[in-house]
Amino acid sequence: MSRVAQLDSVQETQHGLVARLNLAGLPCNAFGNDIQNLTIEVTYETRSRLHVNIFDSLAHQFTLPMAYFDRPAAPDANSPSYAANADLQFNYEASPFAFWITRRSDSDSVPLFDTRITSLPPAPIPAYLSPDRRTAFDGFPLVFEDSYLQLTSALPFDANIYGLGEVVASSGFRRDVRNGTIQALWARDEATPTDENIYGVHPVYLEHRLDSLSNRFLSHGVFLSSAAGSDIILATPPDSKTSLIQYRTIGGTLDLYFFSGPDPNSVIEQYGRVVGLPARQPNWAFGFHLCRWGYTTLAETRKQVNAMRAADVPLESIWNDLEIYHDYRDFTVDPVAFPENDLRRFMEDLNANAQHYIPIVHGSVALVANATDVYDPFTRGDELGIFIRSQGASLLVGQVWPGYSVFPDWLSPNVELWWTEALRNWSAIGVAFSGLWLDMNEPRSFCDGSCALNSDQVNTSFPIILPGEPGNPVVDFPEGYDAITFGSSGNITANGVLTYGSGAHARVNDVTGRDSNAGFGKHVVDTAGGPPYAIHNALGDLSAQTIATTAIHYGGHIELNVHNLFGHLMSRATNLALRQLRPGKRPFLIGRSTFAGSGKWTGHWLGDNWSKWSSLHHSIQGVLQFQLYQIPMVGADACGFVGNTDEELCNRWMQLAAFTPFFRNHNIRGAIPQEPYRWDSVRDASRAAISVRYALLPYWYTLFANASFYGTPPIRALFFEFPQEPDLLHVDRQFLVGSDILVTPVLTPNVSSVSGFLPGRGKVIWRDWYSHAAVTLPTIGSTAEFDAPLGRIPLHVRSGGALLLHSQPGYTTSASALGPYALLVSLDAGGDAYGTAHVDDGETMPSQDSPAVNRTLAFHARSQRLELSGDGGFRIVRRLDIITILGVDQAPNQVLINGTDVPLRRWNYTPDVQRLVVSDLRIDLNGESTVSWS
Repeated sequence: MSRVAQLDSVQETQHGLVARLNLAGLPCNAFGNDIQNLTIEVTYETRSRLHVNIFDSLAHQFTLPMAYFDRPAAPDANSPSYAANADLQFNYEASPFAFWITRRSDSDSVPLFDTRITSLPPAPIPAYLSPDRRTAFDGFPLVFEDSYLQLTSALPFDANIYGLGEVVASSGFRRDVRNGTIQALWARDEATPTDENIYGVHPVYLEHRLDSLSNRFLSHGVFLSSAAGSDIILATPPDSKTSLIQYRTIGGTLDLYFFSGPDPNSVIEQYGRVVGLPARQPNWAFGFHLCRWGYTTLAETRKQVNAMRAADVPLESIWNDLEIYHDYRDFTVDPVAFPENDLRRFMEDLNANAQHYIPIVHGSVALVANATDVYDPFTRGDELGIFIRSQGASLLVGQVWPGYSVFPDWLSPNVELWWTEALRNWSAIGVAFSGLWLDMNEPRSFCDGSCALNSDQVNTSFPIILPGEPGNPVVDFPEGYDAITFGSSGNITANGVLTYGSGAHARVNDVTGRDSNAGFGKHVVDTAGGPPYAIHNALGDLSAQTIATTAIHYGGHIELNVHNLFGHLMSRATNLALRQLRPGKRPFLIGRSTFAGSGKWTGHWLGDNWSKWSSLHHSIQGVLQFQLYQIPMVGADACGFVGNTDEELCNRWMQLAAFTPFFRNHNIRGAIPQEPYRWDSVRDASRAAISVRYALLPYWYTLFANASFYGTPPIRALFFEFPQEPDLLHVDRQFLVGSDILVTPVLTPNVSSVSGFLPGRGKVIWRDWYSHAAVTLPTIGSTAEFDAPLGRIPLHVRSGGALLLHSQPGYTTSASALGPYALLVSLDAGGDAYGTAHVDDGETMPSQDSPAVNRTLAFHARSQRLELSGDGGFRIVRRLDIITILGVDQAPNQVLINGTDVPLRRWNYTPDVQRLVVSDLRIDLNGESTVSWS
């Protein structure tokens, strides 16, 4: 790689600079053909956002189609200029070209991003993983070829890096820079292996580092706006004091955004303003969802709804997997297993009980075999020309659940019309869905690239043996459970003996049957004639288990360039379709494959996880990742999907999942049942956790309103809220719901307590959710041991907050909203607290022409006085009935509401926990009120 880039014709602009970037010297042609003439545009778009775009001057390289993405418009002559006062500063050397990004306030500190050769470790550097030459570094030049781009930046030694996914990282939420990480970005269906590329593509990272000038930790972010298949390498060469990040992409351009932070929440918010803020969620989406691959009939589905009610375990929505379909064809209904009239009655019953129904939809439709085969979704799609095609212009044929299948081209101008028609027609035959579940949209195919059609085109048999069928029994259990000795019940005890520990076959942090190699995972070299540089796709061939990279999309785009967009564009089309089918209502979607900005259209579940204690732990890092990616409506399949769960794991997982945004129990066909009523202890734990969740629904709803308005993450790593505490930078066994609720789940079997941090270094008071008692630490910065008997998840409330709650949690979210409100105020050491709540009708879809009517409440406590105020036109029907104030250090003699004395029978004080409770208030939240005590 001997070619160097030289900058010339630099033009300073109102908002930055534009220059030509020319390659000089001998051709490199490392993995493609050098592109001779490049352009660099540097734009100070806002005070906190810097945009650096390096692209081919002739614009032949693929870039994201802006009609489908919400990137900010470039500032014009009327826009304010930030070139002289932005937080970040672009610096460069003209020849050989290199650039570095600094904070304007501290331009002499180590740059945030630095491509200078002198700043990087000496090269060449031998391969990390011998004999994989791709893990070596021959040098660090800027490379810009038609099928290979490379850019390298220095990082501080063992930098604190988060993001770059989707991935289940063996290192946890914090990426492993010291030992090295290769993150391949290529959408792929695989049951959550560690350290490999899986469903989604998110080339963004947050770095949190100690600033030398202020001696404080500051955060910044970097986003590569590209859909290209990529390797992103984090590495620390042997004996080096410097780490590095290297981008290697097999197409596209180098379109980079830098975010100044300076704290983690601000970085995430700033990223959201580039890719798009998350969708508004309907209130019912925060209820508990139940699903199984294996509810084979409508009768079985109804049975589960009734069983949940009989067990008094709240159920918001019931889901069906592909069993609802006739011959596994999307947009059909099996007339025997799901009779139309019975299905309509079932939907009516759900609606009458304020419950919801969600079926699965796939990223493909069946190929019609012959003239006698009637299947309108294919026929209509073929008429409209909306399917992906092969190089020879014939339909690209893969194999999915119904057999031979074709794939929608989401770039086609007619695809949204076709998709909306298909969903409307499906609804008309009785499938009254409340939301949709988007699956197999990487896209997944059971043959590699394309299928060679044989004479039996109506063959719907699978090339795999389905779980639970002869030849593929589901025999795996959680770590430490011995099914040979104790049978397949999954019970905690058998004949009075604990089932954990006898015959244990796996450590708690192992995922059985998954390969892991110090952050690099399993990587196979692509030998099937793919791009010259083989990214570390774990399957090797980029067409493996998906469609051919040579397939053709509308506009002549090839699959190689747009593969990573399939799930995103499907989510977008589905969201827009639901807006048409239910005008004015918020769509609810959960999808598997996502891309940067997908949160505007869909939520996400973390895919086919495992019924393992290790997967329970991994679910936390997954939820935290997707907060960074601006897809906050996210969660894992509670109790695990692949394999059999057991009573203890399911108990702990239902408790943890109750404090993640998307809360669903789902498992594989052939495994033992795992609905939460199946074990008494799981039933009781689920009831208790859901009761807390439903009490917190106004708080959840407010967090997600703020995510949609500002991009603020609802779920937070501890260091997001306490960025100056380095002990928290590795923590992913605890998390915060908003800024106020600390969750410390049990993640290991056979224990009755769990240790965790109480952040704040003694300046924050943490109070137990259940008892309201303040928790003290023996020394500042140490961990505490929390009681956690089976069925109890430790929860702590942060001082200084005020949380609006439902006082009477019900069976559904709507039932919970029928009762009066309660307010929980947790005073800090100075006697202050503050909180807000966003209230609206929970379903109206806001638009620019018709913003949703809402009311924002504010609660401000200080000097023994609580002020309640609000703003907005939405009228709140329910009254505020109970106010609980924690941290009242002396028993009051008097309590006043709006200056009027409250009778003693309506308030009480508990000195042991410094708690004042005022009841039977009937406060109208449409006005202003004051509560005081003295």
